[in-house]
Amino acid sequence: MNRTEFIIATAIILFVAFCLGWFCSWLVNRFTRVTKADVGELDKMAQALHEAEETRDQAITYLQQREAEMTNQHAQTEAELRAAMDGLREARREAEELRTYVDRQSI
Repeated sequence: MNRTEFIIATAIILFVAFCLGWFCSWLVNRFTRVTKADVGELDKMAQALHEAEETRDQAITYLQQREAEMTNQHAQTEAELRAAMDGLREARREAEELRTYVDRQSI
């Protein structure tokens, strides 16, 4: 193989490698191309995600408000229970005093 044949063989090999690279690039580009339908679907999904996030935020706000209301109502109920228990305790004490007084008077 002389110098000219070597240069021609090298040129052919490089041309074939270039053609294979270009074909592979075209093939990858063809399969990974994004169509308008795909972009439209992505837009719809983004809008649905945005709406879902807004709904979630509204639900969290509602739950926080409801929790605050329930906590307040619970505190009020406990305060009323304490007041009722104190009143009952006082009534029992007064009833015991009255029994003692009646027992002393009846003797």
